[in-house]
Amino acid sequence: MTIKVLIADDQPVVRKGFGLFLRAAPDIAVVGEASTGEEAVERALALRADVVLMDVRMPRGSGLWASKRILAQRPDVRIIVMTTFDLDSYLFEALDLGTSGFLLKDSDPDRLVSAIHTVAKGGCVVSDSLVGRLVSELSRRKGQPSEQKAADHREHGLTDREAEVIKLLAEGRSNRDIADELYLEISTVKAHVGKIVSKLGVHNRVQIAIWAFATGMATPRIGNHGGSQHA
Repeated sequence: MTIKVLIADDQPVVRKGFGLFLRAAPDIAVVGEASTGEEAVERALALRADVVLMDVRMPRGSGLWASKRILAQRPDVRIIVMTTFDLDSYLFEALDLGTSGFLLKDSDPDRLVSAIHTVAKGGCVVSDSLVGRLVSELSRRKGQPSEQKAADHREHGLTDREAEVIKLLAEGRSNRDIADELYLEISTVKAHVGKIVSKLGVHNRVQIAIWAFATGMATPRIGNHGGSQHA
């Protein structure tokens, strides 16, 4: 399946740079570009993009403003917020909106291609350099210390199987990987993920992974500045 990607950034050189290496990927089609928030909303909807690379700071509507409006009309669109600014407020607002990832613009091109594949399959991505802040923020929201003994999953109403799924998801495993590892059908894994989201009161897979890091059920793999944590 070809993944249709829209590049939204107010800097022409950034759009050209992303477009050059994305167009070289055999299963990715860059279907359009946008230089403002308003254009991003209009073109994402008109071109039926599967994935949007969304800059944060753009004229006539920020990337977060545009993301909110796109997802309100097409919640199936996967949005990766791309920025040179790793400010906490951007990160947390982007994830709260339901975007699928938050990467810094200096991410390695191969990492970005991998991230597009990940979110297209329903996963989430966050730059490694930002994982620690996510752990602290989710811990604060849940009223949990960021460093504590690993949580007993049963205290959170999770079954043993759901705990296994959480740990594999936090390692960056896809639904297919988890299904193969646990000898389950993919539909069963998806059902488990849905129940986990409900029980933990989170919004998406990346927040499940961050919850696992915050409670000690999993350990974040912190890498270099351009890397990404897949979930």
